[in-house]
Amino acid sequence: MSTMLRTIGVLAALILAVVACTGPGATTAPTGTAAPTASPTMAPTASPTSAASPTTAPSPTDGASPSPTGAATPSPSPSPTPPPGAEEGTLTIWADNVRAPVFTAVAEAFTTEYGVPVQVYQIGFGDIRDQLILRGPAGEGPDLIVGAHDWLGQLVDAGVVEPLEIPADKAANFQEVGLRAMSYDGTLYGMPTGSEAIALYYNKDLMPDGNPPETWDELKQIAAELQEAGTVEQGYCLMRADPYHSYPILTGFGGYIFGENADGSYNPEDVGLDSEGGLAYANELDSMVKEGLLRDNVDYGACVAMMTGDAGANAPRAAFFITGPWELPNFRDSGINFGVAPIPTMEDTAAPFVGVQGMFVSAFAPNKLLAQTFLTEFMATDEAMGDLYEADPRLPVWIPLAETITDADTLAFTESAAAGNPMPAIPQMSSVWTAWTDAINLIFAQTEDPETAVENAAEQIRTLIGE
Repeated sequence: MSTMLRTIGVLAALILAVVACTGPGATTAPTGTAAPTASPTMAPTASPTSAASPTTAPSPTDGASPSPTGAATPSPSPSPTPPPGAEEGTLTIWADNVRAPVFTAVAEAFTTEYGVPVQVYQIGFGDIRDQLILRGPAGEGPDLIVGAHDWLGQLVDAGVVEPLEIPADKAANFQEVGLRAMSYDGTLYGMPTGSEAIALYYNKDLMPDGNPPETWDELKQIAAELQEAGTVEQGYCLMRADPYHSYPILTGFGGYIFGENADGSYNPEDVGLDSEGGLAYANELDSMVKEGLLRDNVDYGACVAMMTGDAGANAPRAAFFITGPWELPNFRDSGINFGVAPIPTMEDTAAPFVGVQGMFVSAFAPNKLLAQTFLTEFMATDEAMGDLYEADPRLPVWIPLAETITDADTLAFTESAAAGNPMPAIPQMSSVWTAWTDAINLIFAQTEDPETAVENAAEQIRTLIGE
């Protein structure tokens, strides 16, 4: 590392000579450094919105989105549109408005250390990927971007992101699931900064001993007893047409969507929806529908309302619901006595999908060495990761930060995420959602044998991938 730093020092001296002649202006571009006035978004990394989108799940029934009620999404950039690209000798970052102020503060320390100017430009989070793909190859992109791990399929296929090397001592401070998510075909491309995953919300007042169930059978038993007693309308709430929230049941019974290669990457030639575990998953959903533990006419919004007692206006009508940290404000505002716990164990550990966000180096960056140094030496620190968490409180993937968290709810979500699987970023994931959703709907509606439903879905997926 000392050799690399000496190299950077020489480069910085040359840069300063160029700067003296050309004068790039301010060391940082305007970023609207005032703290965001609205709560940062805590929705899934790629909020399920469209079955046609390459790596996102379809939205819950009736278009209800599992995004936080009233949560802010990164706003359009106040910087020039389109934002300026990078120039040799000036590190340029494209970031959303929530995290840009953090990068600006870190950039000041970087400039002080190396004398290298840094520009931090705000750009709408949803625009960053497309702008990089469009403008990066033309030499008009940045050195660094903020992004989501499930962009990787498109970014790598477009050739616009650079493999990243994180020193072993720094890599050891990241959760494995974060590094897995930021890898594609076995190659690391990004540095994770935060994650999100679903876990079990439960009503403490409805638990026999106030504690959450540790096993799935225990959860079902409590749910059935509460329903039979008329205490709740539905003990455990799961909406139909929802692969995303039912995925932990699939993995809990030994199923999977795509198998894994030796390097941990997903193998699209190994579709597991009709594996032995996938068939067990289908039969489990079917038996829960037959037993009255799942119902065909419930959507995402109804589950939230039943759990929270319609935002505190009525008594809760459900005891269990599996969803993400984006619902914490609703649960806290409702006033119910709730808790959050990892998803109960089934035949195997119930692994949820995990979404991860982080930073990537552009393959067309004129300052690749500086960009990598900015990430590994200035962002991969306790202070920078803590500041990012303050600005955008996603689940920590930086282990030293995670160890400082004391909030019980956040700890439960973090534990759930650590046991989860990154949402597949491979393009073939776009072939999964519709067929999988249709299979779930047929099971909920009791119009097809459950094993036939998932077997047909798996064949549809294989056919689409083959095409």
